[in-house]
Amino acid sequence: MTQKIPVVEKILSANDRLALENRARFDAAGVFAINIMASPGAGKTSLIEQTVRALQGKLRVGMINGDIATSFDADRAAAAGAVAVQINTGGDCHLDAVMLQSAIAQMDLTSLDLVIIENVGNLICPADFKLGAHKNVLVASIPEGDDKPYKYPGMYRGVEAVVINKIDLLPYVSFRMDFFQDGIEALNPGVVQFALSCRTGEGLQAWMDWLVSQVAGAKRF
Repeated sequence: MTQKIPVVEKILSANDRLALENRARFDAAGVFAINIMASPGAGKTSLIEQTVRALQGKLRVGMINGDIATSFDADRAAAAGAVAVQINTGGDCHLDAVMLQSAIAQMDLTSLDLVIIENVGNLICPADFKLGAHKNVLVASIPEGDDKPYKYPGMYRGVEAVVINKIDLLPYVSFRMDFFQDGIEALNPGVVQFALSCRTGEGLQAWMDWLVSQVAGAKRF
């Protein structure tokens, strides 16, 4: 038991070093990378599909999908027009920098402007493992309930943007938007928030505009 904390710290330290290497590879290729996290069913893949379709002709998009099994989500992104690479974690509840490094090696980064990483559906483990992405994005959804920032503070603290998906369900679900957003603000003051619906398209343009501006800003350096 006395070795548990040192071992965990050593693992995370090694992961952080590899994450820096991943970031350097993205930067060298002029690619902007985002890491999208969420619980299962929140709508990560739907958001990625909508994003890829909307950005066709504007940005060259690659997608790296992390899942315990299957390639369903990567297939959906590829069908939408992204260059997609699948990572099957074999049971691990998150992606790490080593897994991402192997996926990057399968991509021609010089042919891309944006890489979207879809992490494993989980509101705990992914927050602890840096990947090398420039921005971390959390997708929440109305059916999950308005208490999630209070129950999973680690996830909400460590992101640069929060997407609140499935707002078309607000008339049918007991969800206090002010309570939810107050929880986010208490944990992560000033974090960018997008309320949208991948099904109806409401609010998607603001997300697209932000993403395009982030990519453009990164390419100035």
